This record gives sequence, structure tokens and C-alpha cells, in this order.
Amino acid sequence: MPATDFSGHSRRDLLVSTGLAGATAGLATILPATALAAQKAGTQVKPARLEPFDLSDVTLEEGPFLHAQRLTEAYLLRLQPDRLLHNFRVNAGLAPRAAVYGGWESDEIWADINCHGHTLGHYLSACALAFRSTNDRRFKQRVDYIANELAACQKATGSGLVCAFPDGPALLTAHLRGDKITGVPWYTLHKVYAGLRDGALLADSTVSREVLIRLADWGVVATRPLTDGQFETMLATEHGGMNEVYADLYAMTGNEDYRELSQRFSHKAVMDPLVQGRDLLDGMHANTQVPKIVGFQRVYEITGDDRYAQAANFFFRTVAHTRSFATGGHGDNEHFFAMADFDRHVFSAKGSETCCQHNMLKLARLLFMQDPNADYADYYERTLYNGILASQDPDSGMVTYFQGARPGYMKLYHTPEHSFWCCTGTGMENHVKYRDSIYFHDERSLYVNLFVPSSVAWKEKGAELIQRTAFPEKPTTGLQWKLRAPAKIALQLRHPRWSRTAVVRVNGQEVARSATAGSYVEVARTWKDGDRVELQLEMEPTVESAPAAPDIVAFTYGPIVLAGALGREGLAPDADIIVNERKIGEYNKSDVAVPTIAGDPRLVAQRLRPGAAPLEFAIAAEDGSPIRLIPYHRIAHERYATYWRVKPAEA
Repeated sequence: MPATDFSGHSRRDLLVSTGLAGATAGLATILPATALAAQKAGTQVKPARLEPFDLSDVTLEEGPFLHAQRLTEAYLLRLQPDRLLHNFRVNAGLAPRAAVYGGWESDEIWADINCHGHTLGHYLSACALAFRSTNDRRFKQRVDYIANELAACQKATGSGLVCAFPDGPALLTAHLRGDKITGVPWYTLHKVYAGLRDGALLADSTVSREVLIRLADWGVVATRPLTDGQFETMLATEHGGMNEVYADLYAMTGNEDYRELSQRFSHKAVMDPLVQGRDLLDGMHANTQVPKIVGFQRVYEITGDDRYAQAANFFFRTVAHTRSFATGGHGDNEHFFAMADFDRHVFSAKGSETCCQHNMLKLARLLFMQDPNADYADYYERTLYNGILASQDPDSGMVTYFQGARPGYMKLYHTPEHSFWCCTGTGMENHVKYRDSIYFHDERSLYVNLFVPSSVAWKEKGAELIQRTAFPEKPTTGLQWKLRAPAKIALQLRHPRWSRTAVVRVNGQEVARSATAGSYVEVARTWKDGDRVELQLEMEPTVESAPAAPDIVAFTYGPIVLAGALGREGLAPDADIIVNERKIGEYNKSDVAVPTIAGDPRLVAQRLRPGAAPLEFAIAAEDGSPIRLIPYHRIAHERYATYWRVKPAEA
């Protein structure tokens, strides 16, 4: 399917049958179509060993994840698409239908970022995810409405490009020309590409596909004149996951132009050192890099080029195991730092950018499907609870930008209409896709990765698996089969690294016991309707620290980070914690008295005592006063501490 002209209009029908109606986030289920296209092209692909279940086949039951999803659903329905479309219509010479939103979507203070329009892409993805998860047609209607409006913009300009930049396409034109620019045009466009992709795959939106293909063909033609050197220079500017989305487009269509462009958008200055096993991340902008690496893994899957997989795997191991905080987040003020300087960065108010956690989970998920290793799932679980679930205000549904570990810091959440940070956008997606990584399968096995109240329907097997659990309040989960007929299935139950043992019982009888933390316990048998499975794990308080700063510790209980709940000292009863970016510093200038802990850092966890409520603990401060510790994801509307500098015990 060759691109034809700068407008991106195709000469033939682009909407080949690729099984899009049953697709899930991550595009794993369209890999068979990728394989067919690759076979024609003579390339070798690497289809994933595991497949996710369609979001529509997974049901969430009552619990914190479903609560978070409902809050985000309500927020998505309150937002007005016409306000998000304002600048797109203006750039197309069309009269806007509503006033533009504030913050990053219009505020002149953010002119140096110049990412107007990024929120629309996130919003499209979120609505598509919400529709797939709930079958609420209001979300599909919004996807189709926005796509139709973007189609009108394309028609009005005679170009496949749609953008909301203040100067229209001038910013991109200058960027493609090699001029020095102020802004991140490809980063912003990536969100639009991804939103249209998700609208096509998850909401089965025909018009989203059409607009996406026109935009994709515009990108092919617009970048074709660039030499490899010029392209690489352009990629020094943040460009999101453009390699990922063009890899996805190749999987959807088999268009060789898209495969080639996915490789050109893969930043070799970052990839080559990773392939060689060299960590050059110190000082680099973190969320500029993570989406590229997600794209490396997708390019590997469509090309079979092992270099991309080597880069993705080395990056994940480096960031997850040597550069991450106990919460799964990383970075200070959006940048990687030298871990030898951990003590200088850990207490920053601007650590753990939520976008980075969002994208690291995308990477962990892709790597897990290629290599079903419990290490990826352990990281996913840790970050899901302490990064993603912890990022949302449980009352308003608004989300954080940073989740810093400055003692006495507060979580600060975006305004409904006057922020639209990058993390506002990923936050729209985070809480409507919890279903996508609880369960996976191959031809013979069903993997249970997360212990979340839910059920999954494996239609090909005529099976439904129902999970009932109070985890993490109790270190156990119960599973029950509903089957049309007896079925031979291997159940793969994650034995997390945080649990010393794992015991599996079927219908009350012990059938397996594991002492290998960080693995899977397989129970393969012919299951009957009503069969019950219980997985019993162990949770205990521990401390985590970085090698360079052993006296700075975080308390954990299983995968849960325990934070000191420090109250609202120095805050008025009605203090606003839903803030615009410009107010963030105001809430963290005042010195707040934070209790200190003394003793041997390796042993302080042994002093934790259970509190009155589940997952609540207490530890004595140096002066003998009690410090209340609760799960970090439950901290809201008060000051907290997640890391503590432990003083040596007095002799």
C-alpha cells in the first residue's frame, strides 16, 4: 500500500481484515496479520509467546481498581471533546465549536513545551479503553465524533496532517527542515496517532482508521527526503513512541513504508549503547527514553531483528533493578541520575514522574508476553500499586504529575480543566485499563499474574475463571472454574519474589508447594465445573535501600510500600490539593517536622507492629512517639514520608 501524495490519501482500500474487533491494548492479537505481511515481505517476525485476553473478556469486581476506573470514566464523560478539538479546527481554518481548555492546551506559560493537542490523543485512547472495558457506547460515540472532526480538518486542509500547534504546521516544517525549534511536535503527534490507533482497534471505529492512515501516509511522505543523519538529528528532540506506532501500523496493514519508518524512528544514539550493554542514562530525560524503548520492542516483534530486543531488555533490567525507587518510579525532576548520588536525589519533591511509570509498565507487559518471566510481573505489580493506583485522588479522580519522596510532601493533583499535564493524559488511560494484565494465556496455559477481584472468560475453552480475593489485605487468593465441559488447562500461578513460599490447594487439598520465589507454580489437570483453587502466600515487613545509601530505607509489606501518614501540619482545613502546575512549589516550601528513626537500617523492619486496621503498622520514632504506616497508595490529602534516613542508634 504505497503512500501516494502529501495528503496521505491512499489509492486502494487500506482497511484489510486484521481481526481488529477482537484486539486488545498492546496489539498482540493482530500479530497473525503481521506475520502474513512479513511473509510477503520476506522478513521474520517474533510473535509473542503469550496473548492477553480481550479487555471485554475480563470483568473487574468491587475493589480499589474498579473504584479508580469509575472515577476516571466519570471524568472522561465530563470533558468536552469540542474544547479539546478547538485548536485542531482553528489550524484547519474551521470555526471552533467551544473555547479551548487551559494549562498545557493553551496557556502561554507553556509555550516552550508547545505540545498543544497532546491531550486529545490521550483522551481518544482512554475513551477507546473505557469502551472496550465497559461496552458503554457513550465512549465509542466520543471516539467516532472526534475522528469525524479530525477527518473534517483533513478535508479542509487537503493534508493528512492534523495538529493543534499555535503556528499550525510551521513548527513541524521547521523541525523537518532541521531548524532549531522550541517544542516537541512528534511527541505530541504520537499521542494523536496512538489515540486514533486505539480508536480503530478497541472501539472498532472505521473513521479512526481512515484518519489514522491519512496521517500515517502524511508522515511517510513528510520524512522521506531526510537522510539517515538528518533523521537521527531530528530524533534528539523528544518524539514519544513514534517507532511504536509505526510498527503497530505495519502490523495493521502490512505496508512496508510503515515498517521502514518504524526503524527510522528508532533512535540509534540511544539504542546502540543499550545493545552493547552500556548504561549511559545518567542525566537523560527519562520519559523521552522509555517510549522509545517500548517502540524498540515492537520493532523487534515486526522485524525479528534481535538488536531491538537486546536494547529493550537491557534498558528494562537497568531501570527496573538498578534505577528504581521502592515504588517502581524513578528519576528526579524528570531525569535519570547517577545512583551513586542516590542520597542527593531520593528526597526530591519531583521524583517518580507518573508518565514514566505508565510507560515502564507498557514495556514490562510487552517483554512478559515474549518471555513469561515472573520478574516482569513482579515489577508490574509493585509499580501498579505504588505508582499507578497511588497516583489518583480517591475522591476526585484527578491524578499526580510527580510522586516525590520529600519527607512531609503531599500528593498534588491536576485541576479538571486548567492543567492537562503529560501525566494528566497518561492518567486518563491508566485507570481504565487495569484489566489488561491480570491474565494471559497461550494454547495450553492460563497465567494468573495479579491478585485482583475479577473474572476472565476464555471463550475458546468454554471456560471462565473467577478470582475472589481481599489481597493485599490478606496474602491469598481464591479461584473457581465455570466450565461448559471438563477442560484440560495448565494454570500458571505467580509465586512472587516477595513471598518465601507458595502453597496451592485444589478443592481443599494441597497439590503444590513452591520455595522458588519469583517463579510460576503450574497446576495442570482436567478441570471440572466448580473446581476451586487457593493460592496461599506470605507477606512480611521488610526494608529496601539503595547500595549507595544503605541508611536511607523504605518500608514494604509484600509488594506494598508503607508510607508514614503525617497528617496536615501547616495546612488550612480547606487547603487546595487540586492544583495548577504553577502552584506545586507553594505546597512544599514550608518546613514540616518529620519524625526520625534510629537503629540498624537492616533491622528496623523487625520493630514494625501491626495496627488496628489491615495493612496498618506502627513504629517508634527516635523520641519514642509512634509513627503510623499505611499503604502508600492509600495516602491522600495529607503529608507523608516514603523514605527515611535512619540515624545510628546511640551507644
